[in-house]
Amino acid sequence: MPYANRGGADIYYEIHGSGTPIVLSAGMGGSGSFWTPQVAALAERHTVILYDHVGTGRSTANGACGRSIAGMADDIATILDQAGIDAAHVVGHAIGGIVGLELAMQHPQRLRSLVVVNGWGRADPFLHRCFEIRKQILNQSGPKAYIRAQPLFLYPPQWISSNIAYLEEEEERILAHFPSVATMNQRIDMFLAFNGGERLSGISVPTLLASAKDDNLVPAYLTHQLADTIPGAQVREVEWGAHAFTAVTPDVFNEMLLDFCKEVDT
Repeated sequence: MPYANRGGADIYYEIHGSGTPIVLSAGMGGSGSFWTPQVAALAERHTVILYDHVGTGRSTANGACGRSIAGMADDIATILDQAGIDAAHVVGHAIGGIVGLELAMQHPQRLRSLVVVNGWGRADPFLHRCFEIRKQILNQSGPKAYIRAQPLFLYPPQWISSNIAYLEEEEERILAHFPSVATMNQRIDMFLAFNGGERLSGISVPTLLASAKDDNLVPAYLTHQLADTIPGAQVREVEWGAHAFTAVTPDVFNEMLLDFCKEVDT
Protein backbone atom coordinates (compact mmCIF):
# COMPACT_ATOMS: atom_id res chain seq x y z
CA MET A 1 0.00 0.00 0.00
CA PRO A 2 1.28 3.52 -0.75
CA TYR A 3 2.61 6.21 1.54
CA ALA A 4 2.52 9.98 1.10
CA ASN A 5 5.28 12.07 2.64
CA ARG A 6 4.81 15.53 4.11
CA GLY A 7 6.83 17.41 6.68
CA GLY A 8 9.01 14.44 7.54
CA ALA A 9 6.13 12.06 8.14
CA ASP A 10 5.17 9.01 6.08
CA ILE A 11 1.37 8.84 5.82
CA TYR A 12 -0.08 5.40 5.13
CA TYR A 13 -3.16 5.24 2.90
CA GLU A 14 -5.21 2.71 0.96
CA ILE A 15 -7.39 3.02 -2.13
CA HIS A 16 -10.40 0.79 -2.82
CA GLY A 17 -13.02 0.70 -5.58
CA SER A 18 -13.66 3.21 -8.35
CA GLY A 19 -15.88 6.21 -8.99
CA THR A 20 -16.03 9.69 -7.51
CA PRO A 21 -13.52 9.75 -4.62
CA ILE A 22 -14.29 9.67 -0.91
CA VAL A 23 -11.65 10.29 1.78
CA LEU A 24 -12.42 8.83 5.21
CA SER A 25 -10.70 10.39 8.25
CA ALA A 26 -10.91 8.55 11.58
CA GLY A 27 -11.48 9.88 15.08
CA MET A 28 -9.25 9.84 18.17
CA GLY A 29 -7.56 6.51 17.41
CA GLY A 30 -6.53 7.84 14.01
CA SER A 31 -6.50 4.49 12.19
CA GLY A 32 -8.17 4.08 8.82
CA SER A 33 -9.31 0.61 9.94
CA PHE A 34 -12.07 2.39 11.88
CA TRP A 35 -13.92 2.61 8.55
CA THR A 36 -13.79 -1.12 7.75
CA PRO A 37 -17.62 -1.41 8.02
CA GLN A 38 -17.94 1.20 5.25
CA VAL A 39 -15.37 0.11 2.67
CA ALA A 40 -17.21 -2.61 0.76
CA ALA A 41 -20.46 -0.67 0.40
CA LEU A 42 -18.78 2.59 -0.60
CA ALA A 43 -16.30 0.97 -2.97
CA GLU A 44 -19.14 -0.31 -5.17
CA ARG A 45 -19.74 3.28 -6.32
CA HIS A 46 -16.70 5.30 -5.25
CA THR A 47 -12.94 5.40 -5.04
CA VAL A 48 -12.47 5.07 -1.28
CA ILE A 49 -9.32 6.40 0.41
CA LEU A 50 -8.48 5.40 3.99
CA TYR A 51 -5.45 6.73 5.83
CA ASP A 52 -3.80 6.68 9.26
CA HIS A 53 -3.25 10.04 10.93
CA VAL A 54 0.37 11.02 11.47
CA GLY A 55 1.70 9.37 14.62
CA THR A 56 -1.00 6.64 14.62
CA GLY A 57 -1.44 3.24 13.01
CA ARG A 58 0.97 2.64 10.14
CA SER A 59 1.86 6.30 9.67
CA THR A 60 5.06 7.56 11.22
CA ALA A 61 5.81 10.89 12.85
CA ASN A 62 9.60 10.54 12.38
CA GLY A 63 10.30 12.08 15.76
CA ALA A 64 7.44 14.60 15.73
CA CYS A 65 4.81 14.21 18.43
CA GLY A 66 1.96 15.20 16.18
CA ARG A 67 0.44 17.73 13.85
CA SER A 68 -1.54 20.92 14.15
CA ILE A 69 -5.10 20.73 12.88
CA ALA A 70 -4.07 22.85 9.90
CA GLY A 71 -1.20 20.43 9.28
CA MET A 72 -3.58 17.47 9.39
CA ALA A 73 -5.79 19.19 6.81
CA ASP A 74 -2.70 19.63 4.63
CA ASP A 75 -2.01 15.91 5.03
CA ILE A 76 -5.31 15.12 3.29
CA ALA A 77 -4.43 17.50 0.47
CA THR A 78 -1.05 15.75 0.11
CA ILE A 79 -2.71 12.33 -0.12
CA LEU A 80 -5.07 13.65 -2.79
CA ASP A 81 -2.11 15.07 -4.70
CA GLN A 82 -0.25 11.77 -4.64
CA ALA A 83 -3.38 9.88 -5.70
CA GLY A 84 -3.90 12.32 -8.59
CA ILE A 85 -7.27 13.49 -7.28
CA ASP A 86 -8.36 17.12 -7.57
CA ALA A 87 -11.33 16.99 -5.17
CA ALA A 88 -13.09 14.38 -3.03
CA HIS A 89 -16.00 13.91 -0.68
CA VAL A 90 -14.29 14.26 2.72
CA VAL A 91 -15.84 12.31 5.60
CA GLY A 92 -14.55 12.69 9.15
CA HIS A 93 -15.59 11.08 12.42
CA ALA A 94 -15.31 13.30 15.51
CA ILE A 95 -11.78 14.78 15.40
CA GLY A 96 -11.51 13.57 11.82
CA GLY A 97 -14.51 15.78 11.18
CA ILE A 98 -12.70 18.74 12.68
CA VAL A 99 -9.84 18.10 10.25
CA GLY A 100 -12.46 18.11 7.49
CA LEU A 101 -13.81 21.44 8.71
CA GLU A 102 -10.30 22.89 8.64
CA LEU A 103 -9.72 21.55 5.13
CA ALA A 104 -12.99 23.11 3.96
CA MET A 105 -11.91 26.46 5.41
CA GLN A 106 -8.34 26.31 4.07
CA HIS A 107 -8.67 24.46 0.77
CA PRO A 108 -12.34 24.37 -0.30
CA GLN A 109 -11.38 23.49 -3.87
CA ARG A 110 -10.22 20.06 -2.65
CA LEU A 111 -13.69 19.03 -1.45
CA ARG A 112 -16.67 17.83 -3.43
CA SER A 113 -18.53 17.80 -0.12
CA LEU A 114 -17.92 17.57 3.63
CA VAL A 115 -19.47 15.07 6.04
CA VAL A 116 -18.84 15.51 9.78
CA VAL A 117 -19.95 12.61 12.00
CA ASN A 118 -20.43 13.37 15.71
CA GLY A 119 -18.28 16.49 15.53
CA TRP A 120 -18.17 19.94 17.05
CA GLY A 121 -17.20 23.50 16.22
CA ARG A 122 -16.07 24.27 19.75
CA ALA A 123 -15.73 21.93 22.74
CA ASP A 124 -18.08 22.77 25.60
CA PRO A 125 -17.56 22.03 29.34
CA PHE A 126 -19.21 18.61 29.05
CA LEU A 127 -16.86 17.50 26.28
CA HIS A 128 -13.86 18.87 28.19
CA ARG A 129 -14.84 16.83 31.24
CA CYS A 130 -15.25 13.62 29.21
CA PHE A 131 -11.81 13.96 27.69
CA GLU A 132 -10.22 15.01 31.00
CA ILE A 133 -11.45 11.69 32.42
CA ARG A 134 -10.09 9.77 29.43
CA LYS A 135 -6.71 11.48 29.82
CA GLN A 136 -6.62 10.63 33.52
CA ILE A 137 -7.25 6.96 32.72
CA LEU A 138 -4.50 7.03 30.08
CA ASN A 139 -1.91 8.87 32.16
CA GLN A 140 -2.57 7.28 35.55
CA SER A 141 -3.50 3.73 34.56
CA GLY A 142 -1.90 3.35 31.12
CA PRO A 143 -2.97 2.46 27.58
CA LYS A 144 -4.46 -0.93 28.48
CA ALA A 145 -6.90 0.64 30.94
CA TYR A 146 -7.69 3.41 28.45
CA ILE A 147 -8.52 0.83 25.77
CA ARG A 148 -10.62 -1.24 28.17
CA ALA A 149 -12.64 1.83 29.13
CA GLN A 150 -13.02 3.05 25.55
CA PRO A 151 -16.19 1.06 24.63
CA LEU A 152 -18.04 2.80 27.47
CA PHE A 153 -17.57 6.09 25.60
CA LEU A 154 -18.17 4.74 22.10
CA TYR A 155 -21.00 2.20 22.10
CA PRO A 156 -24.53 1.69 23.47
CA PRO A 157 -24.66 -0.44 26.66
CA GLN A 158 -26.77 -3.18 25.07
CA TRP A 159 -24.40 -3.42 22.10
CA ILE A 160 -21.42 -3.75 24.46
CA SER A 161 -23.19 -6.55 26.33
CA SER A 162 -24.04 -8.41 23.11
CA ASN A 163 -20.54 -7.97 21.63
CA ILE A 164 -18.35 -8.36 24.71
CA ALA A 165 -16.35 -11.29 23.30
CA TYR A 166 -15.51 -9.31 20.15
CA LEU A 167 -14.52 -6.24 22.19
CA GLU A 168 -12.23 -8.25 24.44
CA GLU A 169 -10.51 -9.80 21.41
CA GLU A 170 -10.09 -6.34 19.90
CA GLU A 171 -8.34 -4.99 23.01
CA GLU A 172 -5.07 -6.79 22.27
CA ARG A 173 -5.09 -5.76 18.61
CA ILE A 174 -5.74 -2.11 19.49
CA LEU A 175 -3.07 -2.16 22.21
CA ALA A 176 -0.49 -3.52 19.75
CA HIS A 177 -1.02 -0.52 17.46
CA PHE A 178 -1.78 2.14 20.08
CA PRO A 179 -0.08 5.53 19.61
CA SER A 180 2.35 6.77 22.24
CA VAL A 181 0.89 8.35 25.37
CA ALA A 182 2.53 11.65 24.41
CA THR A 183 0.85 11.57 20.99
CA MET A 184 -2.57 10.81 22.49
CA ASN A 185 -2.26 13.63 25.01
CA GLN A 186 -1.22 16.04 22.28
CA ARG A 187 -4.13 14.97 20.06
CA ILE A 188 -6.71 15.35 22.81
CA ASP A 189 -5.44 18.79 23.82
CA MET A 190 -5.30 19.97 20.21
CA PHE A 191 -8.85 19.00 19.37
CA LEU A 192 -10.32 20.32 22.60
CA ALA A 193 -8.67 23.66 21.80
CA PHE A 194 -10.25 23.84 18.34
CA ASN A 195 -12.64 26.76 17.89
CA GLY A 196 -13.86 27.31 14.35
CA GLY A 197 -15.59 30.53 15.37
CA GLU A 198 -16.72 32.85 12.62
CA ARG A 199 -14.53 31.06 10.07
CA LEU A 200 -17.11 28.27 9.95
CA SER A 201 -19.62 30.62 8.36
CA GLY A 202 -17.31 30.80 5.34
CA ILE A 203 -17.64 27.08 4.53
CA SER A 204 -19.25 26.93 1.11
CA VAL A 205 -19.03 23.25 0.13
CA PRO A 206 -22.13 21.02 0.51
CA THR A 207 -22.07 19.84 4.11
CA LEU A 208 -23.77 17.01 5.97
CA LEU A 209 -23.62 16.83 9.76
CA ALA A 210 -24.53 13.40 11.14
CA SER A 211 -25.05 12.47 14.77
CA ALA A 212 -26.59 9.89 17.09
CA LYS A 213 -29.16 10.98 19.66
CA ASP A 214 -27.67 8.61 22.23
CA ASP A 215 -24.05 9.73 21.82
CA ASN A 216 -22.87 10.34 25.39
CA LEU A 217 -19.36 11.43 24.41
CA VAL A 218 -20.11 14.09 21.79
CA PRO A 219 -23.79 14.90 22.37
CA ALA A 220 -26.04 15.61 19.40
CA TYR A 221 -26.66 19.19 20.52
CA LEU A 222 -23.07 19.98 19.50
CA THR A 223 -23.96 18.94 15.95
CA HIS A 224 -26.93 21.32 16.00
CA GLN A 225 -24.73 24.13 17.28
CA LEU A 226 -22.29 23.41 14.45
CA ALA A 227 -25.14 23.43 11.92
CA ASP A 228 -26.11 26.92 13.06
CA THR A 229 -22.70 28.21 11.93
CA ILE A 230 -22.37 26.54 8.48
CA PRO A 231 -24.64 27.97 5.76
CA GLY A 232 -26.89 25.36 4.21
CA ALA A 233 -25.60 22.45 6.29
CA GLN A 234 -27.88 19.41 6.41
CA VAL A 235 -28.37 17.52 9.69
CA ARG A 236 -29.17 13.81 9.88
CA GLU A 237 -29.71 12.07 13.21
CA VAL A 238 -29.99 8.39 14.05
CA GLU A 239 -31.87 7.21 17.10
CA TRP A 240 -29.38 4.61 18.30
CA GLY A 241 -25.74 3.68 17.92
CA ALA A 242 -23.93 6.17 20.19
CA HIS A 243 -20.59 7.73 19.29
CA ALA A 244 -19.50 4.90 16.99
CA PHE A 245 -22.84 4.42 15.23
CA THR A 246 -20.93 4.04 11.95
CA ALA A 247 -19.78 0.67 13.32
CA VAL A 248 -22.88 -0.22 15.36
CA THR A 249 -25.36 0.40 12.53
CA PRO A 250 -23.15 0.52 9.43
CA ASP A 251 -25.98 -0.09 6.95
CA VAL A 252 -27.81 2.98 8.24
CA PHE A 253 -24.74 5.19 7.95
CA ASN A 254 -23.63 3.78 4.60
CA GLU A 255 -27.02 4.46 3.05
CA MET A 256 -27.04 7.99 4.50
CA LEU A 257 -23.58 8.73 3.12
CA LEU A 258 -24.19 7.20 -0.30
CA ASP A 259 -27.45 9.12 -0.71
CA PHE A 260 -25.74 12.40 0.19
CA CYS A 261 -22.81 11.84 -2.15
CA LYS A 262 -25.19 10.89 -4.96
CA GLU A 263 -27.18 14.08 -4.35
CA VAL A 264 -23.98 16.16 -4.56
CA ASP A 265 -22.57 14.34 -7.56
CA THR A 266 -25.76 14.71 -9.62
